[in-house]
Amino acid sequence: MKKKTKSVKKVSKPVKKAPSKTVHVSTPKAAVQVPKNSVGVTPLGDRVLVKALSAEDLATVTLFGIVIPESSKEKPEQGTVVAVGPGKRSDTGELIALNVQVGDRVMFSKYGFDEIKVSGVEYLILPESSILAIIQ
Repeated sequence: MKKKTKSVKKVSKPVKKAPSKTVHVSTPKAAVQVPKNSVGVTPLGDRVLVKALSAEDLATVTLFGIVIPESSKEKPEQGTVVAVGPGKRSDTGELIALNVQVGDRVMFSKYGFDEIKVSGVEYLILPESSILAIIQ
């Protein structure tokens, strides 16, 4: 007599997956296009490159006709924006654009800048927070 063997079919059990958690993957931020400038220096973040106005650009003669000598003058606190950085990132990673643009004439804080020299020309680099006003 023949023994009947049972054929056993293997049934794969569904694999239990771990509960899915929402994972926020930080994708690299797209490079911000900063316009090229003639100086060859591009400020980072919320920094601004300013060319200080010379004493000749500012009034060197008082209303009464008194000429102020070059040696007694303080550094000018006004200048023209030459280049701007891309802006500052917020806590959430959003880019906050700057309020000043290339070509703006600005008034800035007396001690809130760093001096740099590029090709023999002196420039000031300062954070946007040191800019007090845009002069119309």
